[in-house]
Amino acid sequence: VTGASFFVFSGALKSSSGYLAKSSIVEDGVMVQITAESMDSLRQALREMKDFTITCGKVDAEDPQEHVHIQWVEDDKNFNKG
Repeated sequence: VTGASFFVFSGALKSSSGYLAKSSIVEDGVMVQITAESMDSLRQALREMKDFTITCGKVDAEDPQEHVHIQWVEDDKNFNKG
């Protein structure tokens, strides 16, 4: 589990790259590179406020290396209070 101050989603990953998606740590945030098709699905999930999972790693890998889970949670108004 990695906590981050921000996330950057890039829809510029080419299908021919051999990757499902790629993630990397950038300063105190995370950048996730996905295909244009995945970006469309991500946008739709965000509009509908639905959870979304991105599987990262090589297309031909037996086990995916990482998962990026976007989860909607209850608003915790007491977080970081005071």
